[in-house]
Amino acid sequence: MLILASQSATRKTLLQQAGLVFSTAPASVDERALETQALANGADARDIAALLAKSKAAAIAAIHPGALVIGADQTLALGTELLHKPTDRADAALQLDRLAGKTHRLHAGIALVRDDLLVWSSVETAELTMRSFDAGERDAVLDLEGEAVLGSVGGYRLEGPSIRLFETVIGDYFTILGLPLLPLLAALRQFAPELLAGVRQV
Repeated sequence: MLILASQSATRKTLLQQAGLVFSTAPASVDERALETQALANGADARDIAALLAKSKAAAIAAIHPGALVIGADQTLALGTELLHKPTDRADAALQLDRLAGKTHRLHAGIALVRDDLLVWSSVETAELTMRSFDAGERDAVLDLEGEAVLGSVGGYRLEGPSIRLFETVIGDYFTILGLPLLPLLAALRQFAPELLAGVRQV
């Protein structure tokens, strides 16, 4: 049995499009508490993405014996500063203004856990640069995006109208969406090939 420890519609869609059969069981972990403790111990944004992914997978694996659980999470680093999902449209606008004209990094952590064993984990990074834009352009994009941006760290969705605000993107598209799909599929081929039965290999 394969379980995705997330309620993200994007992650679910990516796994479905890859032909995987799985269930979902959103993990309940105190992300901010884990982040605060990790930062106090000297962790950076990349470390925190890995920690959150592992913690979510472990939480679901603990209540689903024998299942292979996928945990995934993402952090956004603007220099040494971490940004989180905006609380409302005004917060999304503030985040976009802070990112305008600058380069930031998205770190996507992913982990496979079975019972109390960490089977595999990885962190993939993408580097994104927003162009300089004015408030009118920003608000037009937020109008088009609607409530969807509230579920995305940074207040944007690269797969949506927010793409208008970007200048360059360096990195894997799936990493940017929050699920490094190619490394995950490679790990499944290695550690649980039976879960890929019927999935066409390319």
